Amino acid sequence: MDSGKPFSPACARNSEPIATVLVPLLRATQSLLEIGSGTGQHAVFLGARMGHLVWQPSDVTENLAGIRQWVDDAALPNVLPPVQLDVDQALWPVERTGAVFTANTLHIISWPSTQNLLKGVSRILDAYGLFCAYGPFRYDAAHTSESNATFDAALRARDPHSGIRDFEEVNELAQANCMTLQNDFPMPANNRLLVFRKQA
Repeated sequence: MDSGKPFSPACARNSEPIATVLVPLLRATQSLLEIGSGTGQHAVFLGARMGHLVWQPSDVTENLAGIRQWVDDAALPNVLPPVQLDVDQALWPVERTGAVFTANTLHIISWPSTQNLLKGVSRILDAYGLFCAYGPFRYDAAHTSESNATFDAALRARDPHSGIRDFEEVNELAQANCMTLQNDFPMPANNRLLVFRKQA
């Protein structure tokens, strides 16, 4: 690994479990937008597993250089250079896509930004397209583990607008934006992978 590239140990650990779920789900999908690509590790790892689709990484401006390093080094024909995307902006750089994937973003951004994210996803997603959101969630207003409770407290201490989201609220928000829950996959380290399908 190039030591100059950003590196997330969590991405290194969760890429394979995420791929196990996404690869069969996205077998017929031709294009995917990743929101909040972070270091860029998911884009190159998952993009390499799904050469049949065009993977578009995106993030806020300050993260683009690091993502570009991973993308350039991998030189995958189906993984595009990253684009700047702020979910709170009215105009997104992608107008249509067959699927959207985001990992470990909903608990970092604020709830109004989460609302804007799902609204934007619904706007650009093809009919019957999939929105896949990976990360920790609460159920029935309770954490699924002590480690998640500790993590949530640390998030909120750093930024009161962040924090682990309630599954029920995210599901309701998706429904309000014409997306229906298809699967709720349990993942390692007390995470989940929620899969929503855009209605016709």
